[in-house]
Amino acid sequence: MREALALKDHRSESEVYVERAIKGAGVVLVLFSLLIFRVGYLQTVQYSDSVARSEKNRVQVVARPPVRGLILDRQGVLLAENRPSRNLEVIPEQIVNMQDTLLDLASVLEMSEAETARFRRLSGRTTRRFESAPVLFDLSDEQVARFEANRFRFPGISVQAKLVRNYPQGALMAHAVGSVRRINDQDTVSLNATAYASTDHIGKLGVERFYETELLGQVGYDRVEVNARGRMMRVLDGVKPINGQNLSLYLDAGLQAAADRALDGRRGAVVAIDPKTGGILTLLSRPAYDPNLFVQGISHRNYNALRTSIDAPLFNRAIQGQYQPGSTLKPFIGLIGLGNSTITVSDSIEDPGWFQLPGNERLYRDWNWTKTNDGGHGHVNIEKALYRSCNVYFYDLAMRLGIDRLSQDLKQFGFGQASLLDIPDAEAGLLPSRAWKRATRKLPWYPGDTVNLGIGHGDILVTPLQMASAVAALANRGRWVAPRMAKNQSLDALERARPSGSGQLPEHVWAPIIGGMEKVVHRGNQIYGENGTAWAYIGRDIKYRMAGKSGTAQVVAIEQGEVYEASMIEERQRKHAWFIAFAPIEDPKIALAVLLENGGGGSEYAAPVAREIIDYYLLEGAGRQVPSVAMVSRQ
Repeated sequence: MREALALKDHRSESEVYVERAIKGAGVVLVLFSLLIFRVGYLQTVQYSDSVARSEKNRVQVVARPPVRGLILDRQGVLLAENRPSRNLEVIPEQIVNMQDTLLDLASVLEMSEAETARFRRLSGRTTRRFESAPVLFDLSDEQVARFEANRFRFPGISVQAKLVRNYPQGALMAHAVGSVRRINDQDTVSLNATAYASTDHIGKLGVERFYETELLGQVGYDRVEVNARGRMMRVLDGVKPINGQNLSLYLDAGLQAAADRALDGRRGAVVAIDPKTGGILTLLSRPAYDPNLFVQGISHRNYNALRTSIDAPLFNRAIQGQYQPGSTLKPFIGLIGLGNSTITVSDSIEDPGWFQLPGNERLYRDWNWTKTNDGGHGHVNIEKALYRSCNVYFYDLAMRLGIDRLSQDLKQFGFGQASLLDIPDAEAGLLPSRAWKRATRKLPWYPGDTVNLGIGHGDILVTPLQMASAVAALANRGRWVAPRMAKNQSLDALERARPSGSGQLPEHVWAPIIGGMEKVVHRGNQIYGENGTAWAYIGRDIKYRMAGKSGTAQVVAIEQGEVYEASMIEERQRKHAWFIAFAPIEDPKIALAVLLENGGGGSEYAAPVAREIIDYYLLEGAGRQVPSVAMVSRQ
C-alpha cells in the first residue's frame, strides 16, 4: 500500500510555480506598460481633445436669440412689435418614450386634438435631438401652473418664455407690412443655422421678408456649467445678442385706415405715394386677413377657409393684381404723342362717336355710345379728349403712334417692369409688343390690337402700384422717384430702380395733359357746358385743385353693337373701376391709384374713394396727432 503512493516532487512543483509567476509578471508588466503608454498618449497626444470633451460635458453653449426689430409707420405708430409668450419645449434625446409622455402630458394640460397633433408633428420634425424644440405655443396661465406642478414627471420638457411677433393693426396692414412665419423644413435647407440658433421665425412676406437681415439682428450665446443630469448650475460667460434694427416706414396708419373706410368693404386696392420721396403712404388690399393667425402656426381649418375663399383675402391686389388700365392709360399715351410731336396742343379731330380702320367693317365706338345716341364728342383736342375721356381721339392717336413706339415709350412710366426697391413679390404687369405676341401666341400684331391699346384695353396689364407710381412721375412732371416702403434706401438704389427711358419727355408736354386731368375733376369747358367725367361725383365742393383720370376695364367682352348693362351681368363679371389722381396740382403731396374690382364706372365709384382719401391727407390729416392703435385697428 505504501509502495503504491508516489512521493511529492517539491523541486518540480517549485520550478512550475516560478515559471508561472514569471509569465504572470510578464503579462502584468506588458499590461502595465500599455496602461502607462495609454496614459502618456492621453496626456500628451490626446490632451487637447480630452480637455475639450471634458469641457463639453461640463460646459454647454446656449444660444441667446436677439429681439426682432420693431416696424413703425411714419408717425411712430407700431405696425409690428414683440409680445411675451410661454411655449412648451422638448429635448427629444432626453425622452425615453415619446408616445407615453405625450399621453401623460395631454392629460395634465387638457390638450385638444389639434394641440396633440401639433406636438407629435413638431417633436418629430427636429433633426437635432439634443436641442430644445418648441411644440406648444402661447400656454395659458392654467396650463403653465398644471405643468409646473407635474414637472418632475416630464424630464426633457420645460416651459420657456419667449418674445413672438405681434401685429397691432391686424388685417389693416397685413398686405403692406407682411408677416413672419415659423421656420419650416424647406427654410432649414438654406438658412444659416448659426444666425437662426434659438430663433423660430423668419420673415416670409412684404417688409418683414425684404428687411429680414436688418430686423433679425445677431445671435448671442452663454457658456453655462451643467451637472451630470444636464441641469444648468451657473453661467460662466457669454456674448450678448445684438437686437434687430427698428424700421421706420413711409406708411401712414391713419391714411391706411381712411382708405379702408373709403373702400367700405368692397374688393379692391389703394396705393398712395408721396411724389417727392417715392415713399408709399398707403398700400391697401381688400379683403385681407389677420397676420397674427400665421405667427405661431395657423390651423388647417382656418388656412383652408382663407385659401378657398372666393374673395381671395390672401391675394395682395395692390402689388400682384394685374388688370387692364382702361382710360387711366390715356394721359400717358397723350404725353407720348405730344413728346414726339405726333400731335400738338392745337391739333384736333372730329369725333362722330366711332372709329373705323380702313378696309375694316368693325366700328370702335366711344364709351357713351348707345343704340339711341352715337356718343360723338364733336371737335376734340388733347385736353378735351382727357376730360371727356374721348375714346375716338385715342383710337386715332394710338394708330398714328404705332405699336412699336407705344410699347417702347410706355416703359418710361414703369409699365411692364417691376421698378421697385423693397417690395418683394410685386408683379411686373404686361406691356405687349409685336415680339411678345409672336413669341407667346404665335400670331402677328394686328391694327385692331393697337386700337384697343389706345384706350388701355387689349393685352396690357398693370398693377395698382404701377399706376400709382406712374401718376407720381406725372405729378413730378417727369421726375421719376422709385416707390419704396422704408426710409433707408440709398440714392444709388433709387437710380438702379429707374425704368428704362424715363425723364426723356420735353417740358412743354406736361401742361396740356395735367390741364386736361384737372378738368376731369373740376369744370371743363364752361362755355359749352362741358364738365369733366368726375366733376358731378367729386368736383362740386372740392377745396383744392386735383388732377385725375377715371377708367373702366372690361372683364368680359361685349358683342359688337351691344350696350353694356351692368344689371344684366353677374357681379363678378362687371367692369373694374379705376381712378388715378394727384393733388394739389401746384405742389403735389400725394399721388394715388384706386381700383375697385367689378366696381362699375370709374368716375362714379372709384373717384369718390380717391376724394375721401386725399381729403383726409390734405385736410383732416394736416397737423394731426399720432393716431392711437384703437384709431387704426379696424379690421
